[in-house]
Amino acid sequence: MSLGPLLSAPPPIPWHAFAAFAALAIGGAQLALPKGTMRHRVLGYTWVALMLIIVISSFWIQQIRLIGPFSPIHLLSILVLITVPLAVWHAHNHRVAKHRKVMISLYVFALIGAGVFTLLPGRIMHAVVFGQ
Repeated sequence: MSLGPLLSAPPPIPWHAFAAFAALAIGGAQLALPKGTMRHRVLGYTWVALMLIIVISSFWIQQIRLIGPFSPIHLLSILVLITVPLAVWHAHNHRVAKHRKVMISLYVFALIGAGVFTLLPGRIMHAVVFGQ
């Protein structure tokens, strides 16, 4: 494992990846730790900020071009851009079950699911994890 390919990638790829790593760790902690505490809220807002960094930076990552400069993964980015504020809204309105469902779905599909595809051969994260 070497961070060299990631660190030598053009911006915003490193920012995108490091924000995703942080969101993966914080999201895992959020799922494991008690809910409704001040720590949960602070980590939650941090996670939301990281997810927005990930989503916004994704629009400048255009290595796979299928629809102009974009790829189908950008549809996920649009969905996340809508869903993250919706999840926060659910929390503010004490719709805990909906908040939980949306946040877990975001974590599983937008972070873990999308992250698995970054490990495909030819992708930068494949080179980071498995070497070149």
